[in-house]
Amino acid sequence: MSENGAGYFSNAHDRTSADLVDRACRLWEAQRQAAARADVPRRAARAFTIALSREAGTRAAATAKEVGERLGWHVYDQDLLEKIAQEMGLRTKLLKCVDERQQSWLQETAEAFLSETVDSEWNPSISESSYVRHLVETVMALGTHGECVIVGRGAAFILPAETTLRVRLTAPVKARVAALADRLGTSASEAARRLRTIDRERRDFVQDHFYKDPSEPSNYDLIVNTSRFSTAKTAELIVEGLHRLQAEVVRQGAARS
Repeated sequence: MSENGAGYFSNAHDRTSADLVDRACRLWEAQRQAAARADVPRRAARAFTIALSREAGTRAAATAKEVGERLGWHVYDQDLLEKIAQEMGLRTKLLKCVDERQQSWLQETAEAFLSETVDSEWNPSISESSYVRHLVETVMALGTHGECVIVGRGAAFILPAETTLRVRLTAPVKARVAALADRLGTSASEAARRLRTIDRERRDFVQDHFYKDPSEPSNYDLIVNTSRFSTAKTAELIVEGLHRLQAEVVRQGAARS
């Protein structure tokens, strides 16, 4: 982890999910104490977050890491999110780290999100899935603190649009197969099979639990064809998109005041 607190939160063998939650909570508490010593007023608006959705074979992990390093933000990948969501003690601790002023907002928003389909005639309630409830609350707790990149797990459909840059990484199938074959060290045919499976599982997860089409362009603020840009350039585009979103939110806030 760098001196400014940035780090790539993944399922690295030398880091447990408990360690990562502890480090995140310590960082957030240190930031709050520093702001208090400097007599900095607490922000009325929640901090910004980047939610990264992706097709298989689009270098999402490398891109997220590059974005995190450029911004000095944490990166949470899908494996870590799943582990935190599955471990009740860690999830509870993470939720307790949320600033008290925002705990009521987090609870009310999570409950509203999880119950919004209860009256649907054709869909079961999201709240019927204990795992998804834990996942939603975990993602929302991270988003409440902000200043992080969240990869996958439907984050683009969970976090509030006004403070979330929702990014989709895509590329032609041929390019994605080649990238996946290179990363896995497999044949093109095996990579193509794996790619179809991964894409289907990710699509089904979002559709089954959030009732959204992850391939629908209108669900995102920025879509990048990674076959046209390097990882560094893709990260640059995402960071630029974030800065423009932040500026627009500030402009709209000033116009309303």
